[in-house]
Amino acid sequence: MSATQPGGAPNPRLRVLRGTTFRLLGAAVIGALTGLAVFSLTQVTNRSLFAITGGVAGAAAVLAVQWYQRTARLTEVKVTVPQLSELTFAVNNDARQVAWQMFVETVTRVSTQPLASDQGVVREALSSMYGLFATTRETLKASRPTATVPSGQTVEYLAITMLNQALRPFLSQWHPRLQEFERAHPDGQESAWPENAACRAALREVQRDIYGYAIGFARLAGVREAEALIGVVPAPRLPGAGDGGDDRSSTGGLPRTRS
Repeated sequence: MSATQPGGAPNPRLRVLRGTTFRLLGAAVIGALTGLAVFSLTQVTNRSLFAITGGVAGAAAVLAVQWYQRTARLTEVKVTVPQLSELTFAVNNDARQVAWQMFVETVTRVSTQPLASDQGVVREALSSMYGLFATTRETLKASRPTATVPSGQTVEYLAITMLNQALRPFLSQWHPRLQEFERAHPDGQESAWPENAACRAALREVQRDIYGYAIGFARLAGVREAEALIGVVPAPRLPGAGDGGDDRSSTGGLPRTRS
């Protein structure tokens, strides 16, 4: 049989035959090595057998410990957050790490820091809220799902609830309105926006909600004195209070916020 067809092209039949031959030889070699390994194990001395058994047992123990840390070492934490009643959460080390990341993200942004009527820029506040939304989603995507138990919720549940019930409604309502004003007045001042005060009032409301979520994340992460770390506790709105007031009560204050 010719190795090439007329014109110098390789013969496909010969190529298939060679491939089959190589696979048969490879299978024969693997089978021979496997047979030798099994024969060697049956001929080992008692000391070698103990060493092999100990190595297998050690590997199994490591896997068992990792599984235990992943699932069995769940502790229950009761948390009350806005828009939810008191819930019991099941957390392990992985969940505490996610909760700590979420706590840091929520307390170092405008999401929990006040924006008085004569301070800050609404556009920056909305951008910070969008950043919190995106970071939360990426944090959840990058982390392993928490092992679920019948009697408790997970940190992912708390984070996703914050996105869908607090951040998403606020952003979907106010971001398009501010964009419309900015397109119509590219050189205009934000203070001239007719809905500026209303947006700031809505921002204070969502800040109260996110503050509650931040405290929840702190409890799941085991953070002590979380209120002192946040530094500013949103005060409840007084009946008849104006939209432009400085709605906050200070308990120290963080040295820097991230927008």
